[in-house]
Amino acid sequence: MILKGGVVLSEKRKQVLAFDFGASSGRGILGHLEDGKIVMEEVHRFSNDPVRVGDTMHWDTLRQYFEIKQGMIKANQKEGGFDSIGIDTWGVDFGLLDEHGSLLESAVHYRDDRTLGMQEEVFKKIPSDKLYGLTGIQFNDFNTIFQLYSLVQKRPWLLERAKTLLLTPDLFNYFFTGEKKAEYTMVTTTQLMDAEKQEWSDEIMEALNISRELFPEIVQSGTVVGEVKKEILDELSIERPAKVIAVASHDTQSAVVAVPTQEDDFIFISCGTWSLFGTELDKPVIGQDSYEFNVSNEGGHGGTYNFLKNIIGLWLAQESRRQWIREGKEYGFGELEVMAQQAEPFQSFIDPDSPEFNTTGDIPGRIRAFCERTGQKVPETIGDIMCCINQSLALKYRYALEQIETITGKHFNMINMIGGGIQSKLLCQMTASANKRKVLAGPVEATALGNIAVQLMALGEIKDVKEARQIIANSEKTYEYFPQDPEKWDAAYEKFKTILK
Repeated sequence: MILKGGVVLSEKRKQVLAFDFGASSGRGILGHLEDGKIVMEEVHRFSNDPVRVGDTMHWDTLRQYFEIKQGMIKANQKEGGFDSIGIDTWGVDFGLLDEHGSLLESAVHYRDDRTLGMQEEVFKKIPSDKLYGLTGIQFNDFNTIFQLYSLVQKRPWLLERAKTLLLTPDLFNYFFTGEKKAEYTMVTTTQLMDAEKQEWSDEIMEALNISRELFPEIVQSGTVVGEVKKEILDELSIERPAKVIAVASHDTQSAVVAVPTQEDDFIFISCGTWSLFGTELDKPVIGQDSYEFNVSNEGGHGGTYNFLKNIIGLWLAQESRRQWIREGKEYGFGELEVMAQQAEPFQSFIDPDSPEFNTTGDIPGRIRAFCERTGQKVPETIGDIMCCINQSLALKYRYALEQIETITGKHFNMINMIGGGIQSKLLCQMTASANKRKVLAGPVEATALGNIAVQLMALGEIKDVKEARQIIANSEKTYEYFPQDPEKWDAAYEKFKTILK
């Protein structure tokens, strides 16, 4: 038995600390298993804003590290403390260490424009069909391969000094343990891993003149990387040792662990700043169709693959809101949803993944310009813009669903929607209607739940993913949405397809 604050605690119950980083904020969340459910408590929340220095957009890497430490201090003050920590973030971004293990610069943000034109440059060295055939990863400007090749071309001296590349969660794991490892689910986002071998691709490295020595050993999610260094525990006044676990550290893959299903075949939308629409498979699907449709095979927990489309998500609404705030019009997301509901539907559509929507700035203005350029009614009001965003996302989901069903030969009767985006009841309903499928929405905190579940699996508290998903289904509320107005949505879809590039 352990005595803490006068309370006797059982040694058997493990408590874990999950850090979940999003594009604008991060949280530290304590979790444990109790009566067959995962119980969570948020102990720390912090902003996670990019920092522009000169013409480069960085993440504030050292500040992020500081905030993780603050979360550990707060978690240690709670009953039971914590037995382990696990960190998940967005994909693709990385830090470079020198020969002494020191960070050379703060990680560069995936929305930085250093990758513009890099796809074409990489394809000169290795053709796109060959690159896809090796990696099975969807082409996006922000993929690690294109970020890295921009350094080869524009900042070779930085690579000359670099001895190790660590993706963001792996970098934090290294700070805490001194161990340099590369967690599998994050590695797959780089477009530098051989999908069949589940190893870094020597062929790609050689073609691009990138040193293979930069890349550390790949470990599966659920691997105990090490323990928090004693000097860090002393710094934070934490007496109890804590393991550092490489969870499914790509946030999408932590979220997929939390899909509340017992079905082997299911389809999901991990819905947040990005929308990840896909299905879980045992093996990658790499062929002509998946290449032409640009569908990704991202690694999941347990060596699985998530066959998915990476679609711009609520970034469009988030950045639009920021633009309206800059104009002196501040609305909450709830108010914006009401405005969208009051607008006349099916008047105009955008391709959410059109390049002009990728970067920060005046998204509403770009939406109006897109609609004018494609000969559609130009949305005027805030409600019109929000309605256009939501229905365009729902229709892009249908487009992705058709591609995935065509390639896999599977039909999915229901869509599992998870993540913070499901707080928009309008988007959930539009998704059900546009796709003519029932939508099961929940949990909202999918990423944190998946992170916690993988830690508890690593500590022997949960048997496997199947059990974890059942526990999460028991722990969280879900909501059902059913299709409406099928004829109207079919007509809208035909119109929508005409504006896709």
